[in-house]
Amino acid sequence: AKMTSKIDQAASKSAELKAQVQELQAELAALAKESASMDKIRQETHADYEQAKADLELGLSGVRKALQVLREYYGGGAAAAAMIQDDGMLSSLMQQPAMPEHHSKASGAGGSILGILEVVESDFAKNLATEETEEEDAQAAYEKMTQEN
Repeated sequence: AKMTSKIDQAASKSAELKAQVQELQAELAALAKESASMDKIRQETHADYEQAKADLELGLSGVRKALQVLREYYGGGAAAAAMIQDDGMLSSLMQQPAMPEHHSKASGAGGSILGILEVVESDFAKNLATEETEEEDAQAAYEKMTQEN
């Protein structure tokens, strides 16, 4: 009777442990599924970041080039004359007409254009910095969550 009691206790303990194992396996499966989902989301957000970063850098580069050209042009002097390309062979084939005496640059409009482009440049730079910060935060959160799991 004593032996039967021990066997019954062991069988009971075994059944209890098997139930715990099943429960833990279910939790592990859920964690693996959640982890795979997080990996997929992280990859998608990183790809979005890479595209946004490339677009912002391209836009920033274009705006900076435009600003440089316009500053040189409206800055006056020899830099403005460089707007008319002067290749030795080309100049012999094409002569530019003489500049009218009364011609002057629309510096007021140029200043407005430069001002707008400077605002655009600032916006591009700010948006790029924001994207980079958000990417760093997302990566840190992802790594933290991965470590916890």
